[in-house]
Amino acid sequence: MSEIDKRNRLSEEPFTYQITKNGTVTINYKGKQIKVVKDKEAERLIARIKAVENNKLEVQLLLAKITGNFKRGNEKMGKNKRK
Repeated sequence: MSEIDKRNRLSEEPFTYQITKNGTVTINYKGKQIKVVKDKEAERLIARIKAVENNKLEVQLLLAKITGNFKRGNEKMGKNKRK
């Protein structure tokens, strides 16, 4: 985990989630709703969360990955990169 979260931002638990009655998952970052996951993607996310629910850092990592947060910087360089 130390290689993934080098600045220890996930240990602060910035992400929260809520599973609704109809099976959608709302993901919040520092109290603000940032993503709603529905249908099959929500089912997969719920299953993954339940598999690691006793490890808070793993849950935070799952939520960070699905939102795409903490991925800023060089992800746009691949398409426009010139040699």
